[in-house]
Amino acid sequence: MASIEITVENFEQEVLKSDKPVLVDFWAVWCGPCSMLSPIVEEVADEHPEIKVGKVNTDEQPSLAQKFGISSIPALLLFKGGELVGTSVGAVPKEQVEAFIAQ
Repeated sequence: MASIEITVENFEQEVLKSDKPVLVDFWAVWCGPCSMLSPIVEEVADEHPEIKVGKVNTDEQPSLAQKFGISSIPALLLFKGGELVGTSVGAVPKEQVEAFIAQ
């Protein structure tokens, strides 16, 4: 399943009310490490149908970034049952992303 764009308008429905765990990637177009992590996040989205993967463009959705205290990107947040259960900051290899979602 491809990733979905997360906005202020759909955050509650797509993330907080999701019946699946949700991996949210906070990124920006100008961010080099984000460009390295993005294809990994897309691979994980395709290979793990048991989770939902969303992407938040921090330039377009600054209030979401502020709400979760995102000061460095890329940042991955993992939500289960509407609760934030984990945060990973920086570009990491695919194995680390998979271990992160397995927690």
